[in-house]
Parts: sequence; structure tokens; C-alpha cells
Amino acid sequence: MKPVETEIDRLVSLLKKSQSQDGSWRYCFELGSMTEAYMIILLRTLMIHDEDLIRKFAERIIQKQEKNGAWKLFYDEKEGNLSATIEASYALLFSGYREKSDENMRAAREFILSKGGITEAKLLTKVMLALTGQFPWPHRFLVPVEIMLLPHHFPLHFFDFVGYARVHVAPILIVMDRKFSIKTKKTPDLSDLYSKPFRFGNEPFFTNQQQTRSQSIYTIIKDWLRKLPYLPQHMHTLALRAAERFMLNRLEVDGTLYSYFSATFLMIFALLALGYSHRHPVIIRAIEGLKTLAFETNGQTLMQNSTSTVWDTALLSYALQEAGIPHANLMLQKTGRYLLSRQHTKYGDWRIHNPNIEPGGWGFSDVNTINPDVDDTCAALRAISSLAKNDPLYRNAWNRGVKWILSMQNDDGGWPAFEKNTDKKILRWLPIDGSDSTSTDPSSADLTGRTLHFLGKHVGLTIHDSNINRAVRWLIQHQEEDGSWYGRWGICYIYGTWAAITGMIAVGVSPHHPVIQKAVRWLLSIQNSDGGWGESCYSDTEKKYVPLGASTLSQTAWGVDALLAVSNESIQAIERGIRFLIDSGSKNDWTTIYPTGAGMPGGFYIHYHSYRYIWPLLALSHYKNKYNQENHVDTHPS
Repeated sequence: MKPVETEIDRLVSLLKKSQSQDGSWRYCFELGSMTEAYMIILLRTLMIHDEDLIRKFAERIIQKQEKNGAWKLFYDEKEGNLSATIEASYALLFSGYREKSDENMRAAREFILSKGGITEAKLLTKVMLALTGQFPWPHRFLVPVEIMLLPHHFPLHFFDFVGYARVHVAPILIVMDRKFSIKTKKTPDLSDLYSKPFRFGNEPFFTNQQQTRSQSIYTIIKDWLRKLPYLPQHMHTLALRAAERFMLNRLEVDGTLYSYFSATFLMIFALLALGYSHRHPVIIRAIEGLKTLAFETNGQTLMQNSTSTVWDTALLSYALQEAGIPHANLMLQKTGRYLLSRQHTKYGDWRIHNPNIEPGGWGFSDVNTINPDVDDTCAALRAISSLAKNDPLYRNAWNRGVKWILSMQNDDGGWPAFEKNTDKKILRWLPIDGSDSTSTDPSSADLTGRTLHFLGKHVGLTIHDSNINRAVRWLIQHQEEDGSWYGRWGICYIYGTWAAITGMIAVGVSPHHPVIQKAVRWLLSIQNSDGGWGESCYSDTEKKYVPLGASTLSQTAWGVDALLAVSNESIQAIERGIRFLIDSGSKNDWTTIYPTGAGMPGGFYIHYHSYRYIWPLLALSHYKNKYNQENHVDTHPS
């Protein structure tokens, strides 16, 4: 057991040194180069010449370019990613630190043209290009802006979108309605990135299938509007103002919209489209809020889409407690106070679908006060579980949080991430990239499994409880044929399978249950020869397991932890996985920065800088705690 204890001690020591004064851990939430590119484009478009920041972002983007001129979303992405390459190229030209004649920019242009040019880009990329005068707006968008006025009893209304989609859709509705764009004297000309002769105004914003869907839904909504018993004379203007109020009412204290970079970026352009000055206090404050998302690490400056402070802090606190650090330790006392200060007291949009419960959740980012989610709430409650047993202040927070979690269960038995029963199938027809994942918030195996784990281990609920039984049945019904489960917020089938197994075991499902054993056989079948596990981000778009061809720390930890949950005695697969975690804990290569967090399928993936510490520490601690009496791991690796 000595090598395990040594690695646990190393991780604990590292985490002690990296804790912030307020008790939190502040690790980077990295998305690739999209956010740096968009920030350069925003600052240059508004003629805000924060040269130091722009230069640092440009350097970061340049370093991420591949030899063939492209930029990738993940290491094993074949050749490169068209939208990411367009965004990065545009940003570098706009920054002024690269010119079209530079060798790397010529290579990027050749790659873009080989993939069909600008017209083949993703929707969000086209929106950004249209906002800055590089692409024509379509005649009509997904839905008319009047959707903002439709009552909730209509078959489709604005709040059928999940919250993280709404804060992106609202500003897009405004800018598309206004056909707004803004150029400066120094805006680059990207007309040479069209694969066909450039005729501005004739380029398709949507594919033919997307255009057909958009027109159908647009017509349906317009017909509904005509049937309203009272039709305001200035409905269009009222709808635009409703979209404006929607955004302004959801600003966080730092001026960002929902604390998201991407939503705030779009909001700034939407406000400009409505007549706001560049120097309007709301816009100035939003830009300053975005600048706080810049993160210095390893000599580079990155732009986060939000902070991940609450998530990282809650998970690390729990992992440290599993590693044997007592809750009375000063480090964890400080963490408890930080987490207590971040519990929500405001009602957010989650209340629309879940009206009869008081606030009690936690959000993802440091400044999030109105957009709690189930996963962060479970994580925070795990972290304060021991404190809640003896301290009335924590006990009150605990009770509110548990009630909120229980109230968020969907009618189908599973749990969503952000909002209850937000899964209308019609939204999947909208011409939004990955609309099945980005427009709605259905039950998912990872959220359901992780919530069951919390409710079983920390609340004491079992499968004999009717609501827990419904959740277990949901998981059983959604198991894949090969025995795995798809995880929405991690990559991907390893993540979902780990969550489902550990969740069901925690509420009393037998390790010998056929569903569990089928999942175990699948995990064993995909273990790599080095003892680890590794899954490609391609799984997220292909909706089937795609091996990475190498092992990652977080995915290995998930695989090991799942097997630990069902194994009373250690097995060879566990021993090999533990050995991989020990041997690879300090290494730095492409596998240690591979994104294992899911964002938008095919759009962006997340490298949590905290994950190389959280999940290995948790798996190693669970191994030590379960098999403490035996020296399972060979101290002399082969």
C-alpha cells in the first residue's frame, strides 16, 4: 500500500499549497482557442486597445496551430477543425500580429478552403462573422423574436429552451432581427476564405435541411401569434424590449451574462444593435467582467468561458476528505466557509419549471448567483456533509440543498443538469449545431448516477424509496447495448458508465445485478494495455464509444473507481489501473491536457486543469480505504 499512500500524500501536499486565501481552488477552465479568438475580435471591433492582453492571446493562439495550418478542438481530431481555424485566423489578422502573407496564415487559408470555406462553418462562427461584417445575415432566423411574448401554455415558447441556451438565443434573436454588423477601418477582409467566387448576400447561412426546418417553425410561430386574442400594435418592438430585459435581468455582479463569456460576447453586440453606445456603463462593465476570466498558466494567458471555482473547490474538498483529511482541518474549514458563501439565495429561471421550492442550489462559477445546477449542488453538499452534522449553519444549508436536489428530479425519473422537465422534442428540429444537447436539458446518465451516489452515500436513501427506484429504472432503461452509458458532461461513455455504476451501488443495487455486470464487462473490455482507460472526444458526436488509443488520468480514475464500487476484493484490472495512476501522476504530455469535459458536441470540449488531481486522488483514496489491509500494488513496476 506504500506507493498508493505516497501518491496520495503527494497530491494532498500539492493541493494544500495551491489553495487560495478564501478557501477555494482556482484552476483553469480551458476551452481551446475559441474564447481567446473571440476576445481579440471583440476588443478590436470596439477599438479597445488593451494591447498587452491582445498580444498574449495572439501568442497563445499561434502556439496552438498545427503544422498543416489548422487548429484542433482535441489532439486526435483528424486534420483539424474548420470553425476553430476560421476563428483563430480571423483573430490573428485582427490582432495585427499576423498578416495574410505570413506562412502560417497562408497554410490556414489553404486548410479552410480545402474544407469548403466559410460557408461550411458552424452556426456560432457564422453569427460572429456576420456581427463583424464578414458574412450576410439570413432573411430569417430560427424563430421570430416575437417568441419572447408567447405565453407558457403555447406548444413552444422561449422558456422551453434550457437556461444556458436562452442566454445565447436571446441576443442572437436581436442581432439577426436587426441584421446588425459593425466594421472598423482595421477589420480584416475575409472574402478570400470563400471557396466559391465571393458574392456577398448569396452565401447560405443554413444548410438546406436547416433552412427547411427553420422556415417551418418560423411559419408555425407566426400562425400562433395571429391567433392570440389580443395582438399588441407594436408587438415587434415589445418583443425586442422583452429580449433586452431578459438579458439585463440576468447579469451577474461582474457584469457578465450568466457568468458565461460566450453569452456576454453576444449580449454586447445585441445591446449595440439596440442603440447602446460603446461606452454605455453596461457594456463597459461587461467587458471588464470578461477580462477577469483571463487566466495565467504555464507562461500562457487563456480566456475561460467562465470560472469553475465552485465545481473544483467542492470536488477537491470531497476528495481530500476521502483521502483522510479531517473536516476539522483548517484547510477544509476555510473551504467550507467558501462553499457556504456561494449557496444560492435568489430565485432563478429554474423556478419556472419547479415553482414550489426555495433556493438552495450551487452554481458552477465563482460569481454565479442565479443559475444553480444539480451536479454542483451535489458536489457542494458532499463537501459540507461532515460539517453539517455538528454545525447548525451548515445543517440549514444542507437541508435547503437536499430539498432542492430532490425537487429537481424529472418526471421520467432521471435528473437534468439545470432545469426540470426541459426536453421538448420540437427544439431538436431547430437549425442549431448539436441542438439535441444544447437546446434542452433532458435526464442524463451522468447526472442521474452522480445524484444517486450523493443521495445514497450521504442522505441514506435506498432503492426502496420510490423516487430512487424510478431513477434506477431510468438508468436501466437507458443502458447501451454494449453495457455502457452515455455521459453528457464528460467524455463520455466511460464517464457515464462510472456515474451509473457508482450511483446504483450507492443506493443498494447489488453488484451482481445483470445490468451492473454487463457494465463491468464493458469496462474490462476497453482497458488499455498500460492499465489505463482513454476515450476520444469523437464519442460525443458519433454517439458511440471511440477509443483514444492512449490513457488519460481522469478517465482511468473513473474506470478504476467504477470497478472498486463493485469489487469486494481487488482484481487485476484495478491493480493495473492503480499502477497507471501512480506512474503517470507527475507526467506532462498531450494525454494530461486532453479534454475530458464535454461542452457543445462538435463545438468545444473542456480541459479542466483540476481533473488530473481530483479524480486520481479520489480513486486512490477509495482503493486504500477499501483494501487497506493488503499490499496489493507491486512496489516494483514491470
